[in-house]
Amino acid sequence: MMFVKKYFLFIISLISTLKLSAQNEIGPDGDKIVWVLMILAAVIIISVVFSKRGKGKQPLIVRQRIKIDLQKDRLYYPDNIKLSVKNTGNTDIDLDRPLLVFDNFWLKRKFRLKGMESRTFYPLYFVKGNTHTLNIDLNHFYLYDRKLKRYPKVKVTLFNVKGRQLGSNSVYLRKTLVKF
Repeated sequence: MMFVKKYFLFIISLISTLKLSAQNEIGPDGDKIVWVLMILAAVIIISVVFSKRGKGKQPLIVRQRIKIDLQKDRLYYPDNIKLSVKNTGNTDIDLDRPLLVFDNFWLKRKFRLKGMESRTFYPLYFVKGNTHTLNIDLNHFYLYDRKLKRYPKVKVTLFNVKGRQLGSNSVYLRKTLVKF
């Protein structure tokens, strides 16, 4: 009888510990979940890479970048400004008309540039790695409005055809007390 009681207590204690340990188990092991997620992420990345490569020579990450350089012909009160734009991104860009802004701290006058010498060539398809130059004659704007001669700063902003701003640069046309 004693022998049966010992086995009976042993079996009950074994069953009770199994139930207690089963209650502490929440789910599968953490390392198994991590491996499943890593394999799933690898499959998604490989499928995206191969789907992009099949369409042509488009890069996986499209960066539209330009470098803008403004040069004036004189240090103070220049007549001409030379705008140089270089496509430094990894894709081609459709450039919209540049925005020329005369800035006088509180007041701003904005003009859209169409081209030069009575030729219109915007919007412009701009291939990666190429450079585009535009000579801007400021006297044309001064004849339009004499007050623009007092504005100390000129800023040029470039957009793509969809309206996203690609970059801007500015130059000072005359001396100012405070650079703004």
